[in-house]
Formats: sequence, C-alpha cells, structure tokens
Amino acid sequence: MDDELLRSSFGAAATAYAEHRPDYAQAAVRWALEPAPGPRVLDLGAGTGKLSATLVERGTDVVAVEPDPAMLTELRRALPTVRALPGSAESIPLPDASVDAVLAGNALHWFDLAVAGAEIARVLAPGGILAGLWNVMDDRIDWVSALERVSGSAAIGPRDTLSSWRAATADMFVARAGLDTRFGSPEQAEFPHGQRRTADSLVATLATRAGMLVMAEKERDATLGRIRAFLGKRSETAEGEFTLPMLTGVLRVQRR
Repeated sequence: MDDELLRSSFGAAATAYAEHRPDYAQAAVRWALEPAPGPRVLDLGAGTGKLSATLVERGTDVVAVEPDPAMLTELRRALPTVRALPGSAESIPLPDASVDAVLAGNALHWFDLAVAGAEIARVLAPGGILAGLWNVMDDRIDWVSALERVSGSAAIGPRDTLSSWRAATADMFVARAGLDTRFGSPEQAEFPHGQRRTADSLVATLATRAGMLVMAEKERDATLGRIRAFLGKRSETAEGEFTLPMLTGVLRVQRR
C-alpha cells in the first residue's frame, strides 16, 4: 500500500487518535534522553501530543512539529503551553543547532530519512540525540499473539508487536538513510508498559491504525467485528477493564 496514503490518513481520525492511543513509558523517555547534552527537545511528527505530554510531565523544554493540521489542532487543545508548529521531518521550522534531542513517537518510520536525516542533523546541537520510540504489543503473551493473527496486518502491522518491531527497526537508520555518516552506532532498548483498555476501547484503538483508516468501509467493519468477537470470547478481555501488555521500544543514535 502507498506509504503517502498511509502517512496522511491520521488527520481524519485525530480525535479518536487523541482519545485511544497510549502514552509512552517514562523509563523509555528517560533512556532516550540520557546522553542528550541539554534539555531542549523537539517532538518531531508529534501527532496529537502523546509523546509531548510525557515530556511535559518530565519538565522538559519541548517544541512540537507536526504536518497534519487536524492532529496539530488536537495537540494544541490538549497541551496549550507547548510550542507547536506546522512542519515535517523533511522541513523542520527551527534554526540550526537549536535542540539537544529529536524524539519521534511512532513516527520515525514515516519519515523520508534520506532527506530528513540532514534536517535532523542540522537542528541538533553537537552531541545531540535522535531517538525513535514505538509502543508495541507484547506478542509473547498468548492472547496478544492470537489477537494479531485474528486482526490481520492492517490492524496490527509492522512495528505494532514486539517481534515485528525488533525485526523492522534493527537496521532502520543504516539501511534507509545512511545516517551512520552523521551519527554514531544505533542503540536499542525496550521498557515495560501497558494500557488500561476494555474490549470496546481496544477495538477503537486498533481502528486508528493507518491500514484500518484507508480500508474500504465494508472491509473495515468486518475486520473490527472479527476483533470484537475474539475479544468477547477470551477470558482475559471479555469482562471489564484489562491491561493491554505493551513495551515502549527505543532506537537512539548520537550526533557526531
């Protein structure tokens, strides 16, 4: 499926995205920022502000950049004190060497890193950090692995589960962008996380995946119905709230 179509699909579901997508594990954000030379952080491809909110809780000096107007509107509504700018990873509206870290929450895989790599390097101070963070479901858990099989790749796709994230991101920087010429060797880590859900709210969460948003209505309804039926039959998910077992995976590199 066309990456541009998928990339541009989220604005239509900005309100649902803001309501249902999870935040990020605090330990993961701490690790991502650990080597950063200062407190200035750019949340790049910030969406509705899920990662920005976690950064604000840490007292970080954060600026958010997001290309989609609907997502940016939700971010500004949720986080009125955060400086939020229209822009993209390929054209960042910030001066040279103006941030100490660039973080991207569930967004780095959408960037054209062949172009964005130079832009990110431009806005980073010497020694600055580039880190991608992904919330992934823990498919080492039996019912999560079964949910993946039932849902199909549109609802639970590449980088959405622990095993697929490990496979998809291991060589992302080097293979897609040649960032090794501007940055040091990539480091990767995973941190326990979880999200309180009900069967209905998990269905609503999966409905905000890019593959679901571009799906024909009839096919989407059938897929969501199949997921809802599965959750209704599992003892772990059929009644009331449960914790969706997750991890926040982080891939970071340091600016040379």
